[in-house]
Amino acid sequence: MANVVVVGAQWGDEGKGKIVDWLSERADVICRFQGGHNAGHTLVIGETVYKLHALPSGVVRSGKLSVIGNGVVLDPWHLVSEIETVRAQGVEITPETLMIAENTPLILPLHGELDRARESQNSVAKIGTTGRGIGPAYEDKVGRRVVRVADLADAATLEKRVDRLLVHHDALRRGLGLEPVDRDALLARLRDIAPKILAYAAPVWKVLNERKRAGQRILFEGAQGALLDIDFGTYPFVTSSNVIAGQAATGTGIGPGSIDFVLGIVKAYTTRVGEGPFPTELLDADGEKLGERGHEFGTTTGRKRRCGWFDAVLVRQTCATSGVSGIALTKLDVLDGFEELKICTGYELDGAVLDYLPTAADQQARCVPVYETMPGWSASTAGARSWADLPGEAIKYVRRIEELIQCPVALLSTSPERDDTILVTDPFAD
Repeated sequence: MANVVVVGAQWGDEGKGKIVDWLSERADVICRFQGGHNAGHTLVIGETVYKLHALPSGVVRSGKLSVIGNGVVLDPWHLVSEIETVRAQGVEITPETLMIAENTPLILPLHGELDRARESQNSVAKIGTTGRGIGPAYEDKVGRRVVRVADLADAATLEKRVDRLLVHHDALRRGLGLEPVDRDALLARLRDIAPKILAYAAPVWKVLNERKRAGQRILFEGAQGALLDIDFGTYPFVTSSNVIAGQAATGTGIGPGSIDFVLGIVKAYTTRVGEGPFPTELLDADGEKLGERGHEFGTTTGRKRRCGWFDAVLVRQTCATSGVSGIALTKLDVLDGFEELKICTGYELDGAVLDYLPTAADQQARCVPVYETMPGWSASTAGARSWADLPGEAIKYVRRIEELIQCPVALLSTSPERDDTILVTDPFAD
């Protein structure tokens, strides 16, 4: 049976929630493989709207196993609160339906405090983090001092982990003018939350490989977008984890040979939240129109998203680094009514034309988009469920995107409703 990885192919906010929910009906297991609760997915099922941050999108589907993999950094208090919120909406969450990898790193209160203190005191260049502690938690993971889920099960081990962590953090906090961490209070909070998290703990790598051998379909769900990848994104204005498809393997413990299809989620225009380069950003009426019609506000932060024309250069680049098999093109209906549309086909930099985004930050900032103009359409694409429902100019726009990014459209989304989807290629097809 096919196993599918879903990644955002831009700066996030591409509409992964709807697509993952649409695919999760066909999957047996749904896994989160990176990121933290800085990401947000909005799912609309019937009359109910679910806003998920740490939980995999599959939790709203009965009969599915949802998994939080070791590539995620997890705020245990936020997770418990989110579980309670979703339960109040009528969703049953039990250890039979939700599993957390035992080697998942934990986000502690001190991580959020450090994150916010750094951002507020950074006079050089703000990164634009959500302040939720994701970056500092990943730092501690790599520094071999993080507290992991399994550590909650043994009091002596937990104390050792916390003591090692505080040697590092108290020194940082002094430099930032913060008070030392209250060790005893932190340990008390961890002991209190431990049973609520350990109930879901399991050797995820083992379970996933067993499910794979049993022929079950596994859906791997990424957060953020590939342009925020710590290695291949617009560094330093990136997240603190690998976002590209290869992370699905290391972030869950299943081999890369188990991945059969990579689906890149791509918005029909471009948006970005926070700081960093954005070559096609529009600071005019067209940009405002895209933001208003697309309801471009972050699910997690509520921050207004920056909007711009479709950047084929960046999407072609992320399709290459993630090995994308096909894309899901979302929010096509937001473009209804524009007299003309522009697509970025390259960048002009110091008199030369580039077909990729350079790595150096100063060069990225100086890139000027080279545009190709296409006619828009006046008819509505909202709710279209077949190619026959689309205006001819809309089809031409989609086909031109395929040519420029060198990757086919597998799914086309025309509204937030899960059934308003045109299926071209089923990612789960054997």
